[in-house]
Formats: sequence, structure tokens, C-alpha cells
Amino acid sequence: MKVAATNRKARHNYQIIETYEVGIELKGDEVKSLRTRGCSIGESFGRVEAGEVFLYNMHIPEFEKSSYFRPDPKRVRKLLLHKKEIKRLFGLVTQKGFTLIPLKVYFNEKGIAKIEIALARGKHTFDKRRKLKEEIVQKETQRILKRIRRRH
Repeated sequence: MKVAATNRKARHNYQIIETYEVGIELKGDEVKSLRTRGCSIGESFGRVEAGEVFLYNMHIPEFEKSSYFRPDPKRVRKLLLHKKEIKRLFGLVTQKGFTLIPLKVYFNEKGIAKIEIALARGKHTFDKRRKLKEEIVQKETQRILKRIRRRH
């Protein structure tokens, strides 16, 4: 599995509820561009519209050696899911506070471009601070336990 891009801030800014592996509709040389230079998904998000799921603000740079057809790097891209999954996501996303965000773009073992999207709820600032405090406390306890083990 070759990872083309990851959304590193997603787990910090959002509480992940569910994840889905979905296909993506690409045009022209976008696959070649993904393989060589990757893409940017930091600002992207998904929407369910008219029974289909679309990904907005995903930037795939133009392939330099492309001949005549060069799609817009920030165009809206269709995500490929089963109808049952789309209906479920539509029901959940319409609830207050839920959104679809991409976690990573990768190529599976067959060489097909896939996106891992997550149904997520935005975290509040105090949730982020609480998590950071918990991580610091956990690191400190690990350090203390390590020192105790060395002595004995």
C-alpha cells in the first residue's frame, strides 16, 4: 500500500466516528500526478448531494508531461460508494455536527487509488486541551515507571 497523502490534523481537530474505504473518480493524468507528487487533502471535505458523495478542495497538481487535457487541480471529485453506504452517510451527515473528511489517499495492492474517509464530529478547544494534558500525564508516568524499572 503506497500512501500518496495523509490528513495529519484530522485526528486532532475531529472525533472520528466511522471510517470508509472509497474509490475516487479521476480524469486524465490525475493518477500519474498522484503517483509522482501526491496531493493535498488538508482543507478538503465531503458532501452528499443528490444521492452521490463528492469531495471538495482536494488539490491534485497538474501532471507536467500531460499533453492537452489538464483538469482543474481543485475540481470537485466524485467518490465511489455503494448506495446503501451513501444513504447511511446522508442520514448521519444531515445531523448537526457531523461531517465527512478524508484521512488518507493511497494505492491499494492492486494499484487502484483509494481514499479513506471518516464520518467525524468537530472537537471543541477544551477537548483538544484535555487530550494534550492526558498525553503529557501518560508520558510522565511512562518515564517514571521506566526509571523505577532501571533501579530494580
